[in-house]
Amino acid sequence: MAMLPSRTKYRKRQKGSLKGLSKAGNFVDFGDFGMQSLDRGWVTGQQIEAARVAINRYFSRKGRVYIRIFPDKPISKKPAETRMGKGKGSPSSWVACVRPGRILFEVGGVSLADAKRALSLASAKLALRTRFVTRLERF
Repeated sequence: MAMLPSRTKYRKRQKGSLKGLSKAGNFVDFGDFGMQSLDRGWVTGQQIEAARVAINRYFSRKGRVYIRIFPDKPISKKPAETRMGKGKGSPSSWVACVRPGRILFEVGGVSLADAKRALSLASAKLALRTRFVTRLERF
């Protein structure tokens, strides 16, 4: 199941910039524990889904998982062995833009040890460095 928006105003988007720290979503709001980004970069819809599956498999129907990022930026790609020019390529995948400090996942209703293990398994699926945070910590 791929994560992508149901519709967008424009099909293609410019690359943009990822400088600075995260302006929103920096604190654990819904669950008891969270996974916070320490790097900046793009997280694809496939990576988010793989991390979600890893958390849910470890919990085996206990606890609650909150996904705090959504891939709403289209990434275009030109076909292989295509000459330069002829316009921008068609959208191939969707990514979420993540800056340092952003909470990626939150979990609740589980013990500290279970939350740490599940979020470390999920962190291995992402291309960013992350850290484990609790509701009381501030970045």
